[in-house]
Amino acid sequence: MTGDVIKVLLAEDQSMVREALAALLGLEDDIEVVAQAARGDEVLAAARAHQVDVALLDIEMPGATGIEAAAQLHRELPHVKLVVLTTFGRPGYLRGAMEAGADAFLVKDAPAAQLAEAVRKVLAGERVIDPTLAAAALAEGANPLTDREREVLRAAADGSTNAELAHTLHLSQGTVRNYLSTAIQKLSVRNRAEAVRTAREKGWL
Repeated sequence: MTGDVIKVLLAEDQSMVREALAALLGLEDDIEVVAQAARGDEVLAAARAHQVDVALLDIEMPGATGIEAAAQLHRELPHVKLVVLTTFGRPGYLRGAMEAGADAFLVKDAPAAQLAEAVRKVLAGERVIDPTLAAAALAEGANPLTDREREVLRAAADGSTNAELAHTLHLSQGTVRNYLSTAIQKLSVRNRAEAVRTAREKGWL
């Protein structure tokens, strides 16, 4: 951090929300939003260009999710503190964010003062987690799906046939069928559509 002002990158794909958050944070004497991004795949370059101290990352963005952007920042710019924001309090998102190296995880409708305080706390080396989400994540347990099962479910979300999935993922149709069957069994649902919906609702995709 340079001087007493905390330099913040704000990544959020909805321009009205992004501008509102930037304006609210801009009211704080010790915080300055020096960079904004509307896509997850723009985050690393923006963070580098503006030498930010803290990155505020919405989860659901085009290009890359906030969790993917957090993981990339954690690898490439480990000194940057990471605050992940979500509209949806899904337990799996919290676990994914923490595994990606996030220092804080908050819901977007938290008061601006709470968000500003979280920025200060993570810079001081603290971890900030919404207590309701933390309790839900503990109650939910770990994501039972493997990386490959998640990949196949994500690809199946658009209704692709097994043959189309096999072509897209460079797998045999039998392998695709096995992954889908295992995922359906693990999630205790009846079909792939329910598996996709359930995994999304829990933040596991």
